[in-house]
Amino acid sequence: MNADRTKPNGKAVRSANSDRLAATLAFDGSVAQVRAVSSGRATALANMKIRTVRDLLTHFPRRYIDMSHVETVLSASIGETCTIVGEVLNVELKRPRPRLSLTEITLHDGTCTLMVTCFRQDWLKDRLHLGDRIAVSGKLEFNYGFKRMTNPFIEPMAQPGDTGTGLIIAVHPASEKMSTAWMRRLIRNALDLCWGIEDPLPLDLRVRYRLQSRQAALHCIHFPSTMDEALAARRRLTYEEVLLLELHLMRRRVASGSVQHGRAHRVDGPCLLALEEALPFQLTEEQDAARADLLKTLAADKPGNHLLLGDVGTGKTVIAAFGLAAAADSGTQALMMAPTEVLALQHAESLGPLLDRAHISWDVLTGSTSDADRCAMLEKLASGSLTVLFGTHALLEHDVRPRDCSLVVIDEQQRFGVDQRAALIAKGHEADVFSMTATPIPRSLALALYGDMTLSYLRTRPRNRAGIETRLFARTQKGAAYEMARDELDAGHQVYVVCPLVGRVPAGGKEGDSAQDPGTSSSDDSYAYSSIAIEGEADMHDDNARAAVQQAKFLQDKIFCGYQVGVLHGRMGSADKQAAMDAFRSGETQVLVATTVIEVGVDVPNATVMIIEDADCFGLAQLHQLRGRVGRGDCPGLVCLVSGSKAPLALERLSAMESIDDGFRLAEYDLSLRREGDILGNRQHGASVLKLVNVVRDAAIIEAAHDDARAIIDSDPDLSLPEHQALRHEVSRAFPSQRKDG
Repeated sequence: MNADRTKPNGKAVRSANSDRLAATLAFDGSVAQVRAVSSGRATALANMKIRTVRDLLTHFPRRYIDMSHVETVLSASIGETCTIVGEVLNVELKRPRPRLSLTEITLHDGTCTLMVTCFRQDWLKDRLHLGDRIAVSGKLEFNYGFKRMTNPFIEPMAQPGDTGTGLIIAVHPASEKMSTAWMRRLIRNALDLCWGIEDPLPLDLRVRYRLQSRQAALHCIHFPSTMDEALAARRRLTYEEVLLLELHLMRRRVASGSVQHGRAHRVDGPCLLALEEALPFQLTEEQDAARADLLKTLAADKPGNHLLLGDVGTGKTVIAAFGLAAAADSGTQALMMAPTEVLALQHAESLGPLLDRAHISWDVLTGSTSDADRCAMLEKLASGSLTVLFGTHALLEHDVRPRDCSLVVIDEQQRFGVDQRAALIAKGHEADVFSMTATPIPRSLALALYGDMTLSYLRTRPRNRAGIETRLFARTQKGAAYEMARDELDAGHQVYVVCPLVGRVPAGGKEGDSAQDPGTSSSDDSYAYSSIAIEGEADMHDDNARAAVQQAKFLQDKIFCGYQVGVLHGRMGSADKQAAMDAFRSGETQVLVATTVIEVGVDVPNATVMIIEDADCFGLAQLHQLRGRVGRGDCPGLVCLVSGSKAPLALERLSAMESIDDGFRLAEYDLSLRREGDILGNRQHGASVLKLVNVVRDAAIIEAAHDDARAIIDSDPDLSLPEHQALRHEVSRAFPSQRKDG
């Protein structure tokens, strides 16, 4: 009797499992299997990079129209964004001038008439007819005696077969051959095809955070009944995106094969103690915490990968010195690479005396090192008698072979390519990696980009820094900025003048475009940080070098006649660069006209003024780095941002430089202005799978997903446990480099 009663249940379970498998397989199948996807529509979808059912279901809405809050034409407020539903009274196509067309729609909702103007949308003349009911959503204006909307979103209402006439209408990115209405229809069919899809998130995570199932979340993000339902769906899918990325980053370290083994550095030896005694200042609380984080990483018995993110002038370099001392106490060697010769030499000048007092041998290798010195240096390195070697890309040469390198330090790590960093790390055996960057990155973004690294932060400058004032000047006010600079020169101080990037083209722009709006122009301000790369690369065109030389001549002849004006740009030879910096550092030249080659590593305490020409051509991150070159001594610094832009967003962003001097706050402000897709970009590993994540809004989700991924990898590095099989599949699918793992 009992056996007979269990048979139907067993069949039901097998049937349910079979349906779940079919739905899961369909999810990664061709979009052509979705009902109503003809060959023509498949081509239109492919042009939108939608080739699989997954692509279609993750083609998320860009916004929603809340039809539960429809206004009437009569009650809607001028200047507000609203939704109005009415009946089409007239559709007229006009051509006010050649190559300009506009479609004017007269809409009436029973209370008043609304005029809708749509530029270059001729197809609306054939699509809309007298008596059609449509919803329009946009900003309401008043002119020529009527309430009006210009280029609003238009949604036909109550059309046969339309699936978008609920209270909340999702607006998906569309194309000329694939309307939003058709997109919703196809997504609805795709959801039916994948009904019962397997959920990759372990049940305990869904319960802990009260997350919807994947199936429910996909349905609710496309067809929500309320906005709260849409937000809950987005929260679930955002968490999933970040968790998969973090798992990928952490598995990549596991896959390297070296993460299991390493050497534990000695972190209480005589060199470390001597270094601490040699410091001419006391570490701040943040510096002390960062040092403890680094030494903890070095003391572990597996290779560490630690990143120190420090605002400009917060004292990152001294933290690196403790790592170098730990390598010396462990009887091993360390390599420290900087992106420019100026910075490498400055590391040697600032850290060298401290290492001398700690009885640690060191030297510096750059492209301008003589052949004789280079040979002697490399012999000592190979024999082990040289403990620390500072350098530039010269460290990557094949004949640079340390006897036993256990620590690699990479300063301004975002300026090196992946292959360059890997080449340096390969010179050590299971070496720990300590990276530093002065580019402020909010923690949420750092976790998204560098989830496989441990992180430390330095946010506050040492108390002896005099501070920096930043002021914005219109181009017509440039004379006032130069008068301030002259006053500082008369007081015995020095001045930087940063030239505009003559050859820089805005992202997505064309040669000759004006870089007036940093909101869309500056690759230096993109927080994707993948390839600002090598020495001199900031001076991407010869025009920039010529501009610096011409500007220096003009300033020498016309503005700063009684002072010596020097010039520094990335096209100069190493010896000339060093000579220019030495002359400025010694006070032989009082004004230094430079390109962004001075962005990092230049430390002249007597320099108190920086004038940045055409500041709107630079990104906020780069402007913040540049202004960190002044105010480094006992006297406060002044940064004058000169801009000829009239673009509101450009001026708003530059104005933020006046009120925000904290690099991390400035980065968060800048990120808050960006579209979600601009924040990470597609250059970073995995960024293309992050379709929903916003690193400012979703900071808590990113933090939670990072911690959860760490716990999962610690307990199951290969994701081989039964409860992690679906996660393993998802990571492998999202990141093809992992597919060899299954």
